[in-house]
Amino acid sequence: MSFISTLNDIKIGLVVNYLNEPYIVLEARFVRMQQRKPVMQTKMRHLITGKVLEISFKPGDRLEIADMARTKVNFLYRDNEQLHFMDNNTFEQFSLSISILGDKTGFLKEGEEVDVLYYNNKPINIELPKKVELKVMETEPGVKGDTAQGSVMKSAKLETGASIQVPLFVKIGDRIRINTERGEYVERA
Repeated sequence: MSFISTLNDIKIGLVVNYLNEPYIVLEARFVRMQQRKPVMQTKMRHLITGKVLEISFKPGDRLEIADMARTKVNFLYRDNEQLHFMDNNTFEQFSLSISILGDKTGFLKEGEEVDVLYYNNKPINIELPKKVELKVMETEPGVKGDTAQGSVMKSAKLETGASIQVPLFVKIGDRIRINTERGEYVERA
């Protein structure tokens, strides 16, 4: 077991045990107000339920770093409620609930390799690559003269079924790169 005892060690992406449950730090902001001790204001997401908490840590608070394992898996397929994966090393198959994984599932393509997080030897969540390449299946044609405001966006449906905002020049059939953390268009592939 290792602990964090200074506020400066709390960083975005850190996985900790908070109330004996695994949480990942989504936001960490150091705040110092007049006449008060400094605090680290955090926003943390529970890795199993997806619930988000906002917690302030004071100097002297100790956080336990979660004992997590990470391994590569292949995404096999999805059904109504589950996503099915196969471990690349052991060839074992397992499922994770779509409701736990949330918006990430919209950028997951069959056969794609992702990282799975294990907590107490049980798969609990996945991490997508920072950027993925997907094909545009549906979008409105861009209308010339629609760019008076600068960067005008339109909706596009991707091969996985997800919808995102893309620039006007993107057409049906284009392959585009998407930032999976923010769910935003990055560039044409």
